[in-house]
Amino acid sequence: MKRKKQVFKLGHIKIVKLYTCGPTVYNYAHIGNFRAYLFYDILRRYLEYIGYEVKHVMNLTDVDDKTIRDSQKENMALKDFTQKYIDAFFNDIKILRIKPAHIYPKATDHINDMVDMIKKLMLRGYAYRGDDGSVYFSIKKFKNYGKLSKLKIKKLKAGARVSQDEYTKQEAKDFALWKAWIPEDGNIFWITPLGKGRPGWHIECSVMSQKYLQSINIHGGGVDLIFPHHENEIAQSECSSEKKFVDYWVHCNHLYVDGKKMSKSLGNFYTLRDILEKNYDPVAFRYLCLSTHYRSQLNFTFGSLEKAKTTVDNFNEFLRKLEWLQKEKSDVRPNHILHKLIKNTKEKFRNAMDNDLNTPQALASVFNLIKAVNIAIDKNTADKRTLQAVYKFLMEINDIFDIVEKESAEELTAEEKGLIEKREQLRKEKNFEEADKIRNALKNRGIILEDTPQGVMWKREK
Repeated sequence: MKRKKQVFKLGHIKIVKLYTCGPTVYNYAHIGNFRAYLFYDILRRYLEYIGYEVKHVMNLTDVDDKTIRDSQKENMALKDFTQKYIDAFFNDIKILRIKPAHIYPKATDHINDMVDMIKKLMLRGYAYRGDDGSVYFSIKKFKNYGKLSKLKIKKLKAGARVSQDEYTKQEAKDFALWKAWIPEDGNIFWITPLGKGRPGWHIECSVMSQKYLQSINIHGGGVDLIFPHHENEIAQSECSSEKKFVDYWVHCNHLYVDGKKMSKSLGNFYTLRDILEKNYDPVAFRYLCLSTHYRSQLNFTFGSLEKAKTTVDNFNEFLRKLEWLQKEKSDVRPNHILHKLIKNTKEKFRNAMDNDLNTPQALASVFNLIKAVNIAIDKNTADKRTLQAVYKFLMEINDIFDIVEKESAEELTAEEKGLIEKREQLRKEKNFEEADKIRNALKNRGIILEDTPQGVMWKREK
């Protein structure tokens, strides 16, 4: 709202009420949508990491211009049509390791609540019935209209009306709260005291957020929602409740593909399914989104996705190394320099995340630590206590980033352990030809060996 960073303050009750705009379920969500959903995930996880309890509500828009239009094209009942994409959404967020919200209210389950809010707005003089039978919000009646999007109320076309859900600032007019039925709606309508019709898009979030949260501490969304959606949410909510709607607004910037806006006509429009069909790891996409600050534009390329995959693989490889070294290596003298570096990294990490969720800076501090520890490991100057502290820290911050491999590698069989031991003996005897035969035989089974100053490490090939 104020276009600047502010200190997040909460009252004595340490429960953050978080509302984020969810999917309009008329198609599969695209990777631009998921950039925003991943941002919500990091926001919530970090709040929980620093000790807050979070109550997270995310709406499911299952009735609007798009769902009606496309369900009619498919000749499907609205509920059946939208359920297909609701199921796909939940499957996708599970694949991307996005924590589910606590409540996912559907718009169609709250029609009566919407009617009640609209009636209240009409009673208070903020809404009126148009000559088309629809009910509109009068923007001139709300003196603060435009405060989020920085629109000047004098320049708005008060009295003129707009019925579509989405429109630009240049078309700002009185917007529809309740849309009277038209033939294009087919059999999608509700019979209510407002007449035969259905709700406008904007009223849905106002009703569902107030029903489940009353007031909102943090409201999240993409920058494309600032106007008209969030601007209209503020107007409806504050006029009906007569109190402040949201304490803090946070908006995630756009995702572009190869430097251009996503478009089916340009052939650069991708859903998560498209990425998976190309055999890319969804965790790499998760990391890619975290590696750019949420308020900066993210340029998606398959090259950047490859780099993200390499980074995630290296991170997991380092964790496997730490696990192995804690069990296998003989200890050395305490490395006080490394121990101090861990403490400094924790401070840098926390400061970066506290500074408007600066994930790139936070991750940079972590990878600087990993680089220093790797150098110490190669020089055999990393003691077990330090390695344990590094491992513990990385697993703690994984509660936020969630990029660690879920499945631990299978243990070696007795035969495989025997082969590795035999190879070690052959290497000591300088019989490298026979040792290499064993290495290749294990590789054919998907077991990769790595010789280190502390001994041989192994991992399962993906």
